[in-house]
Amino acid sequence: MPSATALSAFPITTKWPAQHPDRLQLYSLPTPNGVKVSIALEELGLAYEPHLVSFQTNDQLTPEFISLNPNNKIPAIIDPNGPGGQPLALFESGAILIYLAEKTGQLMSQDLAQRYETIQWVMFQMGGIGPMFGQLGFFHKFAGKDFEDKRPRDRYVAESKRLLGVLDKHLAGRDWVMGDSYTIADIAIFPWVRNLVGFYGAGDLVGFADFPEVARVLAAFVARPAVERGLVIPA
Repeated sequence: MPSATALSAFPITTKWPAQHPDRLQLYSLPTPNGVKVSIALEELGLAYEPHLVSFQTNDQLTPEFISLNPNNKIPAIIDPNGPGGQPLALFESGAILIYLAEKTGQLMSQDLAQRYETIQWVMFQMGGIGPMFGQLGFFHKFAGKDFEDKRPRDRYVAESKRLLGVLDKHLAGRDWVMGDSYTIADIAIFPWVRNLVGFYGAGDLVGFADFPEVARVLAAFVARPAVERGLVIPA
């Protein structure tokens, strides 16, 4: 069983000490990217210890956090029970989702073709939905809303609509992104959809009513008990 000594090699544990060094350590905040991992961990039932990385106090810019993620973004993890029984540190939410799915054999098909199709939709979120919705949030809700020139905002509105259209068409006749099976693709995508229409308040701006399939699956997603729990972790 891993001990505190196994984690002591990671400087981040000096700022966020592990009370349960045998558990996976999660360093995060309840943002759309952060909750992907907490939701996955709740769905999988893995034992983990969450640590709050507060943006208000710039925790993500501290040397301790950067020692784990040089890109200073949440979430990041240390799994004391990594490959070969050795601790594994990982950042990038998409990489963490794939790792957790492969570690447990859950939330992603063992069929090779289905596996790659699932990863394809995770990449769709990582490369498209996340960056575009995030920029729209900046120009609609945050500092960018005060810019008189609305062309930057409108660029991201148009691309967000396009991405929602791609997703809506794909979901027609499907329970989840991969069909009957709930996977890490859903866990990657739907926290961002929820954030777009909820926290960003951009539902009307992107014409969310025009995407009924996305709305249907979003409702099913947020109704899952593990999603409900994961959305507020770390508290």
